[in-house]
Amino acid sequence: MARVIHVFRQPDRFVAGTVGEPGDRTFYLQASEELRTISVTIEKQQVAVLAERLGSLLEEVSNRFGAEVPEEVPDELVDTGPLDVPVEEEFRVGTMGLGWDAESSAVVIELLAITEGEVDETVVLDDTEEGPDAVRVFLSPVAARAFADRADRVVNAGRRPCPLCGEPLDPAGHICPRQNGYRRDPETTED
Repeated sequence: MARVIHVFRQPDRFVAGTVGEPGDRTFYLQASEELRTISVTIEKQQVAVLAERLGSLLEEVSNRFGAEVPEEVPDELVDTGPLDVPVEEEFRVGTMGLGWDAESSAVVIELLAITEGEVDETVVLDDTEEGPDAVRVFLSPVAARAFADRADRVVNAGRRPCPLCGEPLDPAGHICPRQNGYRRDPETTED
């Protein structure tokens, strides 16, 4: 079957978002351009890494190529809206690629579908006929910074971390390894 590459050269929207309650969320990246919307499932850690690497790439592009890259994006430029519905998974992201297109002065993000075998690195940011399906998004430096800002917010909007061990706290609490599983029960504790 031929490889399908969804290209968004001037997306109206490219966002990270979730479906579900904290602790049971599914993470998505969603790209929209005109009447076309593509949603791909991604792991929470991949979203965090993508946001971090985008920041590093933007700094390098600014230093190396002299591109105008904002340090911060005004809040009104950060898309805080929910994902467009219906959210239908095109594929689950396995490999991600980042690059800089000097010709269009744009950050290029490529998301490749999970495959059975290893992915040959030459298919990332390439138009070969063989390889996993992909979504390729071109973003201005401002849009890339805004995406990274929202992605950080989405990742950090989950369950609060335990102040002792850093593991996520469930609404009912959790057994903290730093307390050797000991949890004080307020109903049985005497003063």
